[in-house]
Amino acid sequence: MAEEFDTKNDDLGESQDVGGVKVAVAQFGPGPNPAENVSTIQALVHAASHNDARLIVLPEYSSVLGGKLGDWVFEYAETMDGPFVEAMTELADECNIAIVIGMLEKSDNPEDKRPYNTAIAVLPGAGVVARYRKVHLYDAFDMLESEWMQAGDPAEAPQLFTVDDLTVGMQTCFDLRFPETTRRLVDAGAHMVALIAEWISGPKKAHHWAALTSARAIENTVYLAAADQIPPIAVGMSRVISPMGETLIDMGNQMGVSIATVNIQAVIDARQTNPSLQLRRYSVQPRD
Repeated sequence: MAEEFDTKNDDLGESQDVGGVKVAVAQFGPGPNPAENVSTIQALVHAASHNDARLIVLPEYSSVLGGKLGDWVFEYAETMDGPFVEAMTELADECNIAIVIGMLEKSDNPEDKRPYNTAIAVLPGAGVVARYRKVHLYDAFDMLESEWMQAGDPAEAPQLFTVDDLTVGMQTCFDLRFPETTRRLVDAGAHMVALIAEWISGPKKAHHWAALTSARAIENTVYLAAADQIPPIAVGMSRVISPMGETLIDMGNQMGVSIATVNIQAVIDARQTNPSLQLRRYSVQPRD
């Protein structure tokens, strides 16, 4: 088992809300060694569990990141019954905590061997209960994720799971720039969206991250728990935003874990105060 995560030297914060469900966000910098990544993840999850979190959200590409996307993705992609998912299942059971995390999933498409950029939700005693294959690949800002990864099916049903009474949906990084992605999850019943990310650093990117995470929470009157990788590759700033747009957590640049308490009643109250979901005049439909 990994060594205990040193919460004294890392950012372990907690919002002032009481009751509800404790949700942790964790940020770190995955590397090219899957075993080392798993060891780091174990330490982060243990820290969250020891502080009574019921759910932890970790970044995109947590299983492995071999640098700029390239041939390495084929070497490290795993099936859903591979060692990474097995390790996460054992960890969720050991710590009695739900885990949302990003991995490279080996293709099951005989006509396209590019792997999927996949988010999984692992619940204690239940294993993988939801899987979301990233729909919006990062073909922007001089990047071309689609050269090496294949997109998920936009028509697939929203991937939701429940922790206690909290219904959670999943999305990944670049999805944040497409408001309909979050709206579709909320229409399906999500009280909170768990966002895994490797939000690449660059001019104005930290500003975009802060603005868009807040916007998605406010316009949908939903909690948003976003876990990013740390600099220099990504902007960090893992965060939890309330349904009224309050920043309950902003982790800055350092590796660590931070915890907020989220309440379904806060979602209900926000939707009574700001009934934008009821007042809207358009629905969301997937397209090819």
